[in-house]
Amino acid sequence: MKIKANEISALIKEQIKNYHAKVDANDVGTVVTVGDGIAIVYGLDKAMLGELLEFPNDVFGMVMNLESDSVGAVLMGDDSLIKEGDIVKRTGEVMEVPVGETMLGRVVNALGQPIDGLGEIKTNKKRPIEVIAPGVIKRKSLDTPLETGLTAIDAMTPIGRGQRELIIGDRQTGKTAIAIDAIINQKGKDVVCIYVAIGQKNSTVAQIVDKLKTFQAMEYTIVVAATASEPAPLLYIAPYAGCAMAEEFMAQGKDVLIVYDDLSKHAVSYRTLSLLLKRSPGREAYPGDVFYLHSRLLERACKLAPEFGGGSITALPIVETQSGDISAYIPTNVISITDGQIFLNTDLFNAGQRPAIDSGLSVSRVGGAAQFKATKQVARSLKIDLANFTEMKSFSQFGSDLDKSTLAVLKHGETLLAMLRQEQYKPRQLDQQVFELYLSKSRYLDNLENNKVRETIDDCYNFVLANHKEILTSINDKKEILPDMEALLKEIVDAYFANQK
Repeated sequence: MKIKANEISALIKEQIKNYHAKVDANDVGTVVTVGDGIAIVYGLDKAMLGELLEFPNDVFGMVMNLESDSVGAVLMGDDSLIKEGDIVKRTGEVMEVPVGETMLGRVVNALGQPIDGLGEIKTNKKRPIEVIAPGVIKRKSLDTPLETGLTAIDAMTPIGRGQRELIIGDRQTGKTAIAIDAIINQKGKDVVCIYVAIGQKNSTVAQIVDKLKTFQAMEYTIVVAATASEPAPLLYIAPYAGCAMAEEFMAQGKDVLIVYDDLSKHAVSYRTLSLLLKRSPGREAYPGDVFYLHSRLLERACKLAPEFGGGSITALPIVETQSGDISAYIPTNVISITDGQIFLNTDLFNAGQRPAIDSGLSVSRVGGAAQFKATKQVARSLKIDLANFTEMKSFSQFGSDLDKSTLAVLKHGETLLAMLRQEQYKPRQLDQQVFELYLSKSRYLDNLENNKVRETIDDCYNFVLANHKEILTSINDKKEILPDMEALLKEIVDAYFANQK
């Protein structure tokens, strides 16, 4: 049987008519230049900002620049594996990281891959690293304290669950120490913690993980590490990846504490990428959108209204200053985004004050709304007393003959500083904080030598704990000091100090 030519022709025409290309020409591009973790790709007309691109040798990139005829992408792997002329494919997906309960207790990189040698993380949940922050309707005002265990913070600059409180100061002033203490203090308080290390040494991250394990804090913590040895794109996406992991818990109605350590290095990594992508530098060589870089990250921290689950993300971003200059570009940006700052003073640190918190420059814009009533009752005058002390101290340097009232202010201020001193990794619970604030407020400690203040507080607390534990339990349970409790406490403390004479 012969097939006629016109039948063959009709068959081919029908096939051409019904043919639909499975590969869109717009989905494939070609590498034009590559280097320093950046690839410029010709084509990819339909690529989206933040989309994941597939390069040869299992290297992935993320779209960051959309030009008229090319796309600028940052590479999430070894750029030496990519060469000019390589074919690049769109994935149609945005950058995502694995999330969920199985991430707890693990150390992962900025892509959510485990780097702690404990095997694969089994989770099928993923979340995009960039999402729009919840709107005003979904949010609720803050009313629940996030206890750090540090008396100086919980009394003077209280942090609420859902707040963004900046920790700012020079190098080696104890910024990370405050964040780690806050994480350790969340044990048993039903708060998930995420620590994002940006641009730190591998050894530093290993030491932090070791400390968290020592205090059983890794059980409820995820460590996201983008260390100094890694390429700039991983440092850039690390805080967003950590925030995506936090949002998974917030969506379940849980409270999360996330630490970004630190956003100064994050801004530098973004500047590196931007300049390599040939974006115009603005003030201090940072690109014009560097404010948006941190605002879209920190705005995702909030407390959701009960009808939307009631979860929260509390953010503790850390920013490093140069010689205490908080008016520099990145510090002022982050200060304007956050709900307050804890400023660490180098002079106080060098004088042996730990934590070295400057009570004058530190502030919480949430304030007493996120503070237990008991703490409010005993810490009301603390900041004013310290401010008076600082002012008097600067004046007293010029005069040797001081009157009694000035000497009393100076002695009380020194006593307060001694009371607020606290060793690292020793967070204090509510009853202990309230008790020592009560002693200093009631002027029981003003007649002591400065080196005896801390010892006396601890001894008096142990005395009350041993003989009148019910009053401390009552403070922890009721979160306030009732008039009859205060009368009893005064009686007990009076008896203790009477026996000391």
